[in-house]
Amino acid sequence: MSTLPTIASSGLAAAQARLDASANNIANVATPSYRREDVVQSTRASGGVDAQLRQLDAQGEAGASTGQLTQDVVNQKVALYNFQANVMTLKTEGSMVGSLLDCSA
Repeated sequence: MSTLPTIASSGLAAAQARLDASANNIANVATPSYRREDVVQSTRASGGVDAQLRQLDAQGEAGASTGQLTQDVVNQKVALYNFQANVMTLKTEGSMVGSLLDCSA
């Protein structure tokens, strides 16, 4: 069984992987035959998530399509929201522990 900090930290790591992949895709938008990256998340049985990087098909000589760039920007926003949610989870857990200590003191 995982603790809240463990679950939140796995979420932060997954968000970082998503951000890294989309930033790499954008940086290589004009690179011929670049193999775009994507992140696949899966739940852990004990709680939290695992994130695995996968290589997609190589883009054509013209680079990435507009749809692919749009998806990369969306992935960056998703990563931002995931960061915020997991940080809020950590803050809430800290506040709960503090409240419990105040009650028992």
